[in-house]
Amino acid sequence: MISENLYNQAVNVARTDNVDSLPDTVVLYSVSFLPTMENKDSAFRYISENPTSMTIEKTECGRNLLKMGFDFDILPDEDKAKAAEIWKIASSRFIKAASGNVTAFVKNADKRSVFRSVELPEIMGNSAIKTINRIDKFDFIIQMGWQE
Repeated sequence: MISENLYNQAVNVARTDNVDSLPDTVVLYSVSFLPTMENKDSAFRYISENPTSMTIEKTECGRNLLKMGFDFDILPDEDKAKAAEIWKIASSRFIKAASGNVTAFVKNADKRSVFRSVELPEIMGNSAIKTINRIDKFDFIIQMGWQE
C-alpha cells in the first residue's frame, strides 16, 4: 500500500526531477485500460533499435519513481490509481519539455489513458512538437479518429 508519506515524496519527484530529452527522441505508449501490453512491448522494441530514444522511465524523474516502487508491472491493483496520478504529473512535464517528433505506440488508446487524457493535450499545446510518428500532429489525431 502506498503510504501518504511515500505518495507525497513521489509527487515532489514528479514535479521537480529532470524530464528533459533531446529533440525527436520522446517515445510514448498507451496500455491503460487495454487488455494487452502490445503498445508497451512495441515501444521498448523500438527503443532497443533506437537507443537515443527516451520514455519517461529513462529520465531522472522516471528512474527515481521506479526506484520508489511506482512500477505498474509490480504494483497491486489498489495502488495503481495513486501511481497513475504521479505519472500524469511527470508525463505532463515530460511532454512540455519535448520537441520535434514524438514517436507514439498508442493503438486503441482509451480516452481515460494517460496518453489521451494528459499527454495528447500537452502535445497539441506544445508548439515545439511538430509531428507524431512523423505525421503532422493535427493530421495524426484526425487519422486516429480522436478529434473531439
